[in-house]
Amino acid sequence: MPLPQINTFGNLPKPVAFDKRPDAVQKWQPEVKAKSDNDSNTITIYDDIGESWYSEGVTANRIAAALRSIGEQDVVVNINSPGGDYFEGISIYNLLAQHRAKVTVQIVGLAASAASVIAMAGDEILMGDGAFFMIHNAWSMSIGNRHDLRSSADVLGQIDDTMADLYAKRSGLSKAEIEGMMDRESWLGRELALNNGFATGSLESSIIEGSEDSERKKSKALVDAAMAQQGLTRSQRREVFQSLFSGMPSAANPTAKPSAGDADVVNQIQELNNLFKGY
Repeated sequence: MPLPQINTFGNLPKPVAFDKRPDAVQKWQPEVKAKSDNDSNTITIYDDIGESWYSEGVTANRIAAALRSIGEQDVVVNINSPGGDYFEGISIYNLLAQHRAKVTVQIVGLAASAASVIAMAGDEILMGDGAFFMIHNAWSMSIGNRHDLRSSADVLGQIDDTMADLYAKRSGLSKAEIEGMMDRESWLGRELALNNGFATGSLESSIIEGSEDSERKKSKALVDAAMAQQGLTRSQRREVFQSLFSGMPSAANPTAKPSAGDADVVNQIQELNNLFKGY
């Protein structure tokens, strides 16, 4: 099935910054992964879409490198992501849509927001038991004068229109139906996704397994999303995270044991997590 390429809209207005939605992070279970992750033709999307201040994030550069390594072979893309940067998401979608061999998307946990756009690049789109697919209107942070904000709203309208076209083409639903679903912010479990054409088949739950050390990752994502909702820019959030997590063991040294200072930081994270659970 030939897949459409998505327009990146050229230069964005400076006041626009795209971020994941806090409600998507709340429902995200980062511990859910697939047993096929280590296969040579498998790409994993288990993080924020785009660059992240507290984790690796999933970027188009990383996906492009993985596809070059795989070559013209069939590829499996495992997704469990709360979304993130829309334009990074469409860049990843376009890379997968251009892949000459078969692309099988496996939604093992959550494909929300920008991650749901990426999922549409699958020749097959399989969903696991308990997995969710979420679509909504483009969500961003914008600052500036009235001209800046009008320009930002115009761009969001173009993005919504483009996403509605893509979802309609893949699902078979009318564009008007898709627009209504996006307006309502729609969460679809496996059966609803299958019935509405967003998925093409089921994924056996036996191939899904949990991973450790996910609580800290989700706590960081919740704090980051809450700070974004409060209007903090990415650079401001990065400064907060650098200060907050400077004493924690690095990913390069996973065997390091937390110190007393690290425990204080973890407690601070939990307090922030509890504070922002209502967002």
